[in-house]
Amino acid sequence: MSQRITRRAGLAAALVTALALGTAACGPDDTKTTDASSAAASSPAAATSGKPGLKLPPELQNLKNWKSADWANWAKKHALNNQVVKDLWNVDSMNKATPAPPMKAGTKMGDDTSQNDPLPNPVQAVGEKHPYTTNMAVFGKLFTKSPKGTYVCSGTVVSDPAHPGKSNLVWTASHCLHGGKDGDWLQNIAFIPSYNRSGAASGGKQVTLNQVAPYGEWWADQAMVAPQWVAEGGETGGPVSQYDSGIIQVTNPDMPGKSLEEEVGGSVPIWFNAPRDQVNAVTAYGFPAAPPYTGQELEYCDGGKPSRLSFDATRPTMLTIGCTMTGGSSGGGWLAKEPNGKVALVSNTSIGPDPSAWLAGPELDDQAQGMFQEMTELPQPQQ
Repeated sequence: MSQRITRRAGLAAALVTALALGTAACGPDDTKTTDASSAAASSPAAATSGKPGLKLPPELQNLKNWKSADWANWAKKHALNNQVVKDLWNVDSMNKATPAPPMKAGTKMGDDTSQNDPLPNPVQAVGEKHPYTTNMAVFGKLFTKSPKGTYVCSGTVVSDPAHPGKSNLVWTASHCLHGGKDGDWLQNIAFIPSYNRSGAASGGKQVTLNQVAPYGEWWADQAMVAPQWVAEGGETGGPVSQYDSGIIQVTNPDMPGKSLEEEVGGSVPIWFNAPRDQVNAVTAYGFPAAPPYTGQELEYCDGGKPSRLSFDATRPTMLTIGCTMTGGSSGGGWLAKEPNGKVALVSNTSIGPDPSAWLAGPELDDQAQGMFQEMTELPQPQQ
């Protein structure tokens, strides 16, 4: 048995255990080069800011030290008003959803070589075999609308310590939920766990909604994205990508009284501030929709030990792995084994090059944990 298959089998087995215990707009933002000195584009705000973070409002300068009340106030000022439209997301509309277009021409990364490793070699994404096992139901597709079009991303059901066994939280990327500096919340946000679980839609076959959405459609009730994304985010990657995580709380109007975790059978815990020397192997999951992929399949990359990527040395350094997944995989979960053997989420897909060769995702630091804590303290959705 190969090393990849052995590691994959171990990860899958641990994930089953973790789930039993826990019982595009987009993406990835594409860059046009794989040269280590110009690996990704910077956002318009970051490109003109001079010193990193100089353009951030004063209240956003020290997010790591925000208390619960600070997050609650920010969330109140930036509340999602998601419109639930019955029958909006049917098979046809989901098939027409597209990943975001490639990023604009980029700029160089920072010159601090202590924060940047050589880019990893490509790792070919592999399709999960149908029918997906129950523990794979935590991975799904995220559909959204904006004035510019209909988009698709990926997401992961994560554990909610405040509501054990009854989580309604989905982890994804900020750019999958909000338009950034010159935008607003995307609309009609819905999560489809275990999309095309049976494989009925593979190969372009005609299917029913129940065949591609075996666990139903779960609509965003509340959401949280990185404040830096709201202040700086745009159509390109860069320093703001180092905070590119987002969370939604969901509900299913057709399943009153039932949580997402109860329906899919599990969730994935989050490993915040995971020490780099303890993250020895990462597997990224997602539903890439840009060619050569179709968006119908759950794909994964066994990326090995992640390397480092940074545009701004004052911000958390991104994790980088070799992976050929394309647009549509943004927001997809990155899983790794903790020292105790349990599997946890350590990042999510944020940016990658065109043509696809690697992916980078944010480090889940104290700020990400503060965002998450605020979401766990929200009232449960009315079901």
